[in-house]
Amino acid sequence: MESREVLGTRLRLLLDLLDDGVTTLYPALGLDGFRPRYTPVLRHLATEGPSSIRDLARAIGVTHSAASQTVAQLAKEALVTLSPGADARQRIVHLTPKAESLLPAMAVEWAAVNTAVEELESELPYPLSRLVDETLEALRRRPMRDRTRSAAERLRPVTRQGKD
Repeated sequence: MESREVLGTRLRLLLDLLDDGVTTLYPALGLDGFRPRYTPVLRHLATEGPSSIRDLARAIGVTHSAASQTVAQLAKEALVTLSPGADARQRIVHLTPKAESLLPAMAVEWAAVNTAVEELESELPYPLSRLVDETLEALRRRPMRDRTRSAAERLRPVTRQGKD
């Protein structure tokens, strides 16, 4: 089986290995139950202040749906609260005092993760972060759904109409 055939599986494995490695650091920092996806949201709110979910998603580079799901998890953990925005559809996310008390530990986590990423990338022939950025840009130019649709059309068997 070619590596391209299992790319999605290998990418999920890579993400799991990265996340698992980071998650093992959390208990030592007093961040029990913390998840890697929380860090960019909480860091953004800590530096920029309350934010709508849409603005938060844009700032951290995820979909609105992903940001909304993470915010919902953070709310369950009592790390953020939500208030109405300018219109009924908008919700503004705020840090709670509990989240603010975790910011010093999160700063250590952030610095440790960035140092570990630099070390990892120094072992690679091409920085993984650069490759990810270039891949995301290529997919913004032409989404995977368009690529797969086009490939399926090229691979579809040609049918002969009117022939038995």
